[in-house]
Amino acid sequence: MAFEGKKSKNRFAAKDGAKFTEFDQKMIDLRRVARVVSGGRRFNFRATLIIGDRHGRVGLGMGKGADTAISIDKAFRDAKKHLISIPITKDGSIPHEVSAKFGPGHILMRPAVEGRGIVAGSAVRVICDLGGIRNITAKVLSHTKNKINNAKATIEALKKFKYATARTASNNKK
Repeated sequence: MAFEGKKSKNRFAAKDGAKFTEFDQKMIDLRRVARVVSGGRRFNFRATLIIGDRHGRVGLGMGKGADTAISIDKAFRDAKKHLISIPITKDGSIPHEVSAKFGPGHILMRPAVEGRGIVAGSAVRVICDLGGIRNITAKVLSHTKNKINNAKATIEALKKFKYATARTASNNKK
């Protein structure tokens, strides 16, 4: 009988040696960028990644590297640095209507009733899904189709809840 080794008791243990992480991730953009040097062009890769735990935390990160794997790892670390918390109501929605702008990207987000689902497009849908929002109506009001600017505008809109909840908490203490 051959020795098979010790079996892992961790049900999340990865077979390829990768570490388990609590965050789900979705890449919204992967580009090959070039810089011109005297001998020609040098290519790098830029990855834009959204991570979230589907329980109210979401982050957006960007990373550049000589290889796609390196740039994705850098984007993941950057997204973990820039995590924000979203206050989610018991209906799985946001507390109130909010809008934000980042560059040319302009986003309007409204709470929705239970069972409505995520009615949003492009990067806004991904951010809401990974952030744990189950019922929301969102509209991209800008004329730009740039996913990165629209994603950053969505993150800016979700950051506004942090300040609103901090204000109401301080008012309740008085």
